[in-house]
Amino acid sequence: MVATPIGNLADASPRSIETLRGADLVACEDTRTSRTLLAHYGISARTVALHEHNERAAAKILIEALREGRNVALVSDAGTPALADPGAYLVAQAHAAGIRVTPLPGASAVAAAISASGFAASRFLFAGFLPAKPGERRKALEALDLPWPVVLYEAPHRIREALADMLTRFGPEREVLLARELSKKFEEVARLPLGEAAGWLDARREREQGEFVLVLAPGEERSAQSIDAERVLDVLLEALAPSEAAKLAARITGRPKSELYRKALQRAK
Repeated sequence: MVATPIGNLADASPRSIETLRGADLVACEDTRTSRTLLAHYGISARTVALHEHNERAAAKILIEALREGRNVALVSDAGTPALADPGAYLVAQAHAAGIRVTPLPGASAVAAAISASGFAASRFLFAGFLPAKPGERRKALEALDLPWPVVLYEAPHRIREALADMLTRFGPEREVLLARELSKKFEEVARLPLGEAAGWLDARREREQGEFVLVLAPGEERSAQSIDAERVLDVLLEALAPSEAAKLAARITGRPKSELYRKALQRAK
């Protein structure tokens, strides 16, 4: 599991470069994107596509290669693989087959954004991408009014709508960190009240371009009983496997993990 730069190629660690050079196969979310990184460092390893549409078939091929003693490196287009990206199924199959799995830590847009937010908290929730449909997005936001920071990814063509819905749900005084194009040439990081977010976008037309990471400031402390467990579970299932979603939902709400896992499996069918 090799974390790769989220924008700036200089962020590749020496260990990640050495590992990719020594790999027999590099499993990539998009081989075209990964070849840019590999070419930059003069790495000629064979690449294999592994994305959401072929993950199970590709995993079968890669597991066989691993059983034959070959080294496989897994990368995503940017950042840490299997975090809101394909790869978790392959890793699960490797564990099941008794194959050693080694994580190489490195760039993560989530960690970068939370570190730049200044929202002091002992924990945070990474909720991935909000639903694209307005109604589903608003429902998801209702479950994210939590007493710790919430990290979201958002596409440029939906950023304005997402911020408008967040303003409606959380009010103009609730703060948000807008992290745009992290580590890239036109990186911008701004922390401001939600009531000022639209004006920040309006100030420069190009701000509606590039990928966004949003960090919503913590809300007021609430008892676990006051949090809608099923809504929290639905949001987490957007980005996590049922077992992980149930585990995290149990921590957030105080509801039994076994109960939430059963509900997660029902929703996944």
